[in-house]
Amino acid sequence: MKKVITFGEIMLRLSTGTGMLLRQANQLSVHYGGAEANVAVSLSHFGYQSYFVSKIPENSLGRAVEQHLKSHGVRTDFLLKGGERLGSYYVEEGAGERSSQVTYDRKYSSFSQLEADEIDIEGILQEVSLIHITGITLALSPALQELVLQIFKKAKEMGVLVSFDFNYRSKLWSQQEAAEAIKLLMPYVDICFCGELDAVHLLGIEPVEESLSQEERLTFYYLEILKSYPNIQYMGSTFRTVQSASSNKLQGNLFTSGKLYQSKVHHLEPIVERIGGGDSYAAGILWGILEGFPAQQIISFATAASALKHTIQGDCSSFTNEEVMQFAKNESGMINR
Repeated sequence: MKKVITFGEIMLRLSTGTGMLLRQANQLSVHYGGAEANVAVSLSHFGYQSYFVSKIPENSLGRAVEQHLKSHGVRTDFLLKGGERLGSYYVEEGAGERSSQVTYDRKYSSFSQLEADEIDIEGILQEVSLIHITGITLALSPALQELVLQIFKKAKEMGVLVSFDFNYRSKLWSQQEAAEAIKLLMPYVDICFCGELDAVHLLGIEPVEESLSQEERLTFYYLEILKSYPNIQYMGSTFRTVQSASSNKLQGNLFTSGKLYQSKVHHLEPIVERIGGGDSYAAGILWGILEGFPAQQIISFATAASALKHTIQGDCSSFTNEEVMQFAKNESGMINR
């Protein structure tokens, strides 16, 4: 069984119901989630020995986080205890043409205060096939930026595949701050999740003509990225057309060996929960790569995994790889008898 590691922050999530503004709400639903934790959950359900590395407070919320992870089969051997608080965020569910809104309350969280000497980098990377981290983790502190750089360098020394998702969040840091931190990591990345806007605003690539198709523009940007970072083996992203908060179109993209592969377009309606869709997509790509599948099969699987995630509440997906493959084969809405 392959061993995979993800490293990042998991938070308490408090959500309003559909059609309810946060300032109107008198009750909120509770979930636990975070980008890297969500990927760890999906990879666990795909059959891997999945470990989540983080730091949580030693209180009732911290224990709830640990219970949440274990309920999905995620290993918590490297889950540090300490600090004073679990980061949280509030979700105001969108409806119709009104999009969902996120309000963070994560400053001074246990994870954001994590120091490099608390992590045994070589120890957590022993016998690991892949490590996955996102730009959200970098945004939380300069110390975490340096720690992630150390982790990536050691991973390359130990022959561990490195996966990095830009996952830029404007509410956490500026484009300039993100660009400076991300560019330091790129020489060590094998699998990169980034799109057109990331290429232009975070990697400084000159914008291409808008008259080109989406596919042509994306291919151009990926080829430009490879000129600076030839170490990258795979690049992934999605095209999303937002028709309303509950109706989107989604298509997956995977670039490898100089060619862009695309999934079919999934019509997502009604959307039960959009949050976590990108993490399910990333997990699907990583699973396909680790399994050694052809690129077209990988992108079809990953986009199907993301589409399925949109049908359930909460941050993470508990669908197995068999369920995702079955969904990808069936026509949408058919009864599986």
